[in-house]
Amino acid sequence: MTSTLRRRPAQRRSVERVERMLDECALLLDQVGYDALTTKEVARRAEVPIGTFYQFFPDKQGLVRALAMRNLEAFLQRVTERIAGADLEHWTDLVDLAIDEFVAMKRTTPGFAVVDFGEVLPTPGGPAVEGTNRTLDAALENNVIVADRLRALTVDLLHAPAGSGLDRALLVAVEATDAVLKLAFRMHPDGDPELIAECKQLVRRYLADHLP
Repeated sequence: MTSTLRRRPAQRRSVERVERMLDECALLLDQVGYDALTTKEVARRAEVPIGTFYQFFPDKQGLVRALAMRNLEAFLQRVTERIAGADLEHWTDLVDLAIDEFVAMKRTTPGFAVVDFGEVLPTPGGPAVEGTNRTLDAALENNVIVADRLRALTVDLLHAPAGSGLDRALLVAVEATDAVLKLAFRMHPDGDPELIAECKQLVRRYLADHLP
């Protein structure tokens, strides 16, 4: 996967500046939306020169791409920590856990309702801005990357036999989850609880044909 930054910050001060710019980007996405987001305002609110912004990000799209990648890493970290502290009796518990963490981030993480793992949603639940289905990587769709990262994180827990088609099944599960949860957040700003429950049921039943 290609880097999300023009150059990686080497010094602590540079790391802090990049994080501030990403933080302000997330807050502005909630406040003004993607279309009104400007690099100038992000730099002003992060208290960095505009030249510093362009040292790390090529443009607004590059900034949002870096935020999407940070969101994905945060989601995977949350899932990892939940797995470590949970008593998972069955792989279906993992489905519920992952969906619960995604919903929690939608509700509480700044900017996540507009940009979660790449797609830009001008309104809750979509439709997405055209051309943002490959924000994380120009060669791969966002959900392909999300499914691959989840497979790498959970393969030992899933105990799937070789040749089980797990990669394809996880991609289908991620696509289905994405679609149903978008619907849930269109129906209610915090996500319709009945649709979230239906999403879990759908994914569990589908994956039951591919996992022991």
